Amino acid sequence: MVNMTRFDPLENAFENLVRGIPMWMPVPETRASVPMQFRMDVTENDKEYQVLAELPGVRKDEISITINGNQVAVSAEVKHEKDVKNGGTVLRAERYYGKVQRSFALGQEVDEVAAQAKYNDGVLELTLPKKAAAATKKVAVH
Repeated sequence: MVNMTRFDPLENAFENLVRGIPMWMPVPETRASVPMQFRMDVTENDKEYQVLAELPGVRKDEISITINGNQVAVSAEVKHEKDVKNGGTVLRAERYYGKVQRSFALGQEVDEVAAQAKYNDGVLELTLPKKAAAATKKVAVH
């Protein structure tokens, strides 16, 4: 008698992919290769949006903010300083360094001229005033 099994290409591909791979994966001992995704809180009231972004280890002159209508982008360059002294050896380095960026859309256009940014203790605080909505004009048909 012949044994028949059902062939599912996706299931079999996944099983073949993970077969032989140990369930634990060692962490590389080099710099973190995945870009850090910094955390943000965005709130709003009737007049403005308020953004708080955590950017630890960044100098304020390395932060870039661009506003285009209701689109806001924040980017920064995270530097990694070698602080090994007296012939020491780095045993583990997990801190990311490189460029980090986030962009997002808001529900209303931002008045980029009146926007303000403050950076203190690793937290970027953006105040983004909302643009006044243009008054709608009704046109009479004659």
